[in-house]
Amino acid sequence: MKRKGVFIVSGVIGLIFLLSTLPTGMAYAQEKVISLKIANFFPPPSKQSRLLQEFSEEIEKRSGGRIKTQYFAGGSLLAAPAMYKGVQSGIADIGYSHVYYTPGRMPVTEGLGLPIGTPTGWVGAHMAYDFYQKYKPKEFDGVKVLCIHGNAPSMIISRKPARTLEDMKGLTIRAPSISGECVAALGGTPAPTPMMEVYDAIAKGVNDGVWAPYETLKTFRFAEVAKYVSVSWQIGSVYPFYLAMNKNSYNKLPRDLQGLVDTMSGEYQERYALMWNEIELVGKAFGAEKGVTYLELSDEEGARWQKAVEPVIANYIKNLVGKGFKEAEVKEWVDYMRARNKYWTEKQIEYKIPSPTGPAAVRPEAYVIK
Repeated sequence: MKRKGVFIVSGVIGLIFLLSTLPTGMAYAQEKVISLKIANFFPPPSKQSRLLQEFSEEIEKRSGGRIKTQYFAGGSLLAAPAMYKGVQSGIADIGYSHVYYTPGRMPVTEGLGLPIGTPTGWVGAHMAYDFYQKYKPKEFDGVKVLCIHGNAPSMIISRKPARTLEDMKGLTIRAPSISGECVAALGGTPAPTPMMEVYDAIAKGVNDGVWAPYETLKTFRFAEVAKYVSVSWQIGSVYPFYLAMNKNSYNKLPRDLQGLVDTMSGEYQERYALMWNEIELVGKAFGAEKGVTYLELSDEEGARWQKAVEPVIANYIKNLVGKGFKEAEVKEWVDYMRARNKYWTEKQIEYKIPSPTGPAAVRPEAYVIK
C-alpha cells in the first residue's frame, strides 16, 4: 500500500510539473474561449479606429488566445448615438464614442467640453481622465469605463475667414451640444448636421463650416471644402470621448483577464492622449498642402473670444443646478478642470510634446534648435 501511495503522489507531482511547463495557450486549452465584440463609429482608415483595432488585436495576443475579438468599425455594429446603450445592454462588449452624441445623457461629463481653455489633445485627455477618477459621475454607472479623454480643441473651420468676432456673424457652423452654444456665443449659427454629412453640406454651401479640431481636415477631408481655420485654442472647447465595457462582460472574465483589461486600459489611455496630439499635427500639415489658411488670434482678440463664451459656462452651471446639483459643487468641477489644464500644460512643456495648438512653448517650432 505504501508503494502504491508513493506512485500516486509521484504521478500527481509529475502531472502538475507537466502542466506547468505547457505554453500558456495549451494550459488553458480546456477553458472556454471568451468572445468580445468591440464597436467604434470612426471610419476604418482613421487613426482613432486603427488604435482601437490594435487594442482588439493586442488583448487577443496577451490573453494567449483565451479572448477572441470581433472588431466593428465605422458604425457597422453600433452608430455613435447608440453606443452607450449598446454597450450597457451587451450588443457590444466594448464601445467607443463621445458624450455629445447623446445630449443630456451624461450632463456632468459634458462639462469637460466647456470653453475653459483646454489647449491641446494631450492635455485634454489627461484633464478628462483626472476629472473622471476624482468625481466618478454616476451617469457612467451602467458601464465600466476603460478610458476617457478630451480631444484637441475645436476651432472654426470654414469657407470664409473669421479673424474677429464680427466675422462670425452670419456663419452657419456645424456644432452639437455645448459646442453649439459656443458658436452661438461667438455670433455664429450652430447647425446639428451629422458629422458624416458635413463635407457635402460645406461643399454645397448649406453650412459655412464646422466646429472641429485640425485632424478633421484630413480625417473627414474638410481641407478640400473649407479654406480657413480660426486658431481659437484660447477658448479650448473639446469633445469628451469614452471607451467603455459592458459590466457583465467584464465581471465574467477570470480575475487575471480582468487584470489584463485594466492594464491595457491604462496603457491605451496614454496612447489615446498621444494619438490626439499626433493626428493634429498630421491634419494641420494636410490642410497646408491643400492651401488652408490658418488665422491665429492675437492676444487681444483671443481675450475677446474668451469673454464672449463666458455665458456658456454660466449657463452650464445654471442647468446643472436645475438638475439638482449644488452650485458650489458644479463651480468646483469647473475650477478643477481649469487647474488640471494648467498642470498638464506645464507637464507637456516639460516633456517636450509638440502640438499645433496651445501656447508658443508647446508648438513644434519651440523645439527647433536654431
